[in-house]
Amino acid sequence: MACAKASILPEGIAVVSVAHHLQNPFPLMSTPEAGKPVYNVKNPCIAKVKRMFDLSGPGAPKHTAHYEIDLAGSGLEYTPGDSLAVQPTNDPQLVADTLAALGFSGDEIVKHPKNGTEVPIRQALIEATLITEIDNKLIKALVEKTGGNTPLAELSQPEKKEELKNYLWGRFVIDLLLEHPTAKFTPEEFMATQRKLNIRLYSISSSQKAHPDEVHLTVATVRYTSHGRARGGVASTFLAERVTVGETLIPCFVNHGKGFRLPEPQDETPIIMCGPGTGIAPFRAFLEERKATNAKGKAWLFFGEVSEKTCFFYKEEFEAYLADGTLTKLTTAWSRDQAAKIYVQNRMLEHAAEFWQYLEQGAIFYVCGDASRMAADVDKALHTIIEQQGGKSPEEAAAYVQAMKDAKRYRRDVY
Repeated sequence: MACAKASILPEGIAVVSVAHHLQNPFPLMSTPEAGKPVYNVKNPCIAKVKRMFDLSGPGAPKHTAHYEIDLAGSGLEYTPGDSLAVQPTNDPQLVADTLAALGFSGDEIVKHPKNGTEVPIRQALIEATLITEIDNKLIKALVEKTGGNTPLAELSQPEKKEELKNYLWGRFVIDLLLEHPTAKFTPEEFMATQRKLNIRLYSISSSQKAHPDEVHLTVATVRYTSHGRARGGVASTFLAERVTVGETLIPCFVNHGKGFRLPEPQDETPIIMCGPGTGIAPFRAFLEERKATNAKGKAWLFFGEVSEKTCFFYKEEFEAYLADGTLTKLTTAWSRDQAAKIYVQNRMLEHAAEFWQYLEQGAIFYVCGDASRMAADVDKALHTIIEQQGGKSPEEAAAYVQAMKDAKRYRRDVY
């Protein structure tokens, strides 16, 4: 997946309902003390993508793209290590298919889930409803409307939680509707079974010192097939397929990541950055910031992907940073370019002695990307390096890592 993070914020902002912002596309809410605009989930910055291009080449297993969002005149501010919250909309074709499964025309009037205004249900589903995930309220309603004549009745039992999770994997709302054709809903009943479509968070991949009027994102488009239907991630396909450069309005705001920050420019503390795939995003921002501020201290970047030929994101930029000293060392890992799969954690172990020297010099170790596998494997490699190079027991290595965390020298942005 992209460097996208599931939102835990309580609500989102609809994209289509921003017509009142068109004459002044950057609605401002000023702080009394600073007079600067404040953007948040209720008062987003309304921006447009000014440029987008593919980062992945022909033959890459997934599509990854670079997006540049225009901030000119907005007053929106960010720092490397922050994330950009983006409010997407649903795929209109998926909405049309869902309406057909419900037997609705799409013109039926319902209350908008986010602002309570009366709108056609088609608009509500496009703007504000999470139709790619299934809420327990829908399951309960289907059990009731089928008189319990559904596998969901058994799977809804508390002890079947894991089996229900497996059953629902890869299914959207439309799948359950098609699997239960006898269950009929009124528009109001159906809307009451749906979750709100909230924002998605993406690690910012630019420095505002390098791009004062822009914010950049690095996003992998999530596409897969399950249960005979092509699927896509809501926000990543919104950016890749439903955004027109220079036209589409994108509500967004900054989610500040205070714990994921560079040392001060004159601080000579070394840094090690580990960002495979789209986990590279914040480290591209870090390097732009380091160059703009003439930062001191060594900088070592670990980057990994499937193939050097198709997935070496920002290659020319990183090579330029090596040439001018912004980046001290670049270590890459290509998992499919040879018989044995090689990942960033393997490269860490190959360079264990130098890695340990960096740690002993007080280096800050940053990790961004997948929490379930990559981050766990990188953490294991870190412990191994400390044990082997530092001559420590597993318990002593664990204490060393904990001391790094306590000193804010081990910083992770994983999801």
